Amino acid sequence: MNTPENFHYTKDHEWLKLEGNEAIIGITDYAQTELGDIIFAELPAVGAILEKNAAFGTVEAVKAVSEVFMPVSGEVIAVNAEVTDKPEVINQDPYGAGWMIRVRLTKPEEVAELMDAAAYTAFIQ
Repeated sequence: MNTPENFHYTKDHEWLKLEGNEAIIGITDYAQTELGDIIFAELPAVGAILEKNAAFGTVEAVKAVSEVFMPVSGEVIAVNAEVTDKPEVINQDPYGAGWMIRVRLTKPEEVAELMDAAAYTAFIQ
């Protein structure tokens, strides 16, 4: 299972990559493996303001539909159109081309509440 060291993780299997006061968010390699072949993704509109733990979208796979939750509070400033056009990119590259949204953090202190790679790896075992 791929778990990049410089990312932060949630118990709901989302990842967050911090870039200054912004963050890129997606689902983990573990989550996409458990879901199987992803066939549909629904993401929020740019400008949406979402609180930590709020559902921001859904991912539909052959065997399940799963909500995706905000790891931190923020305003959506970009949405990855490739994920909605070709959702299989989440399976192929969950930490790269399969990113879902970019947000401007409204409560940056919430990042400290997330797991690091070692804690997430222990959590999924």
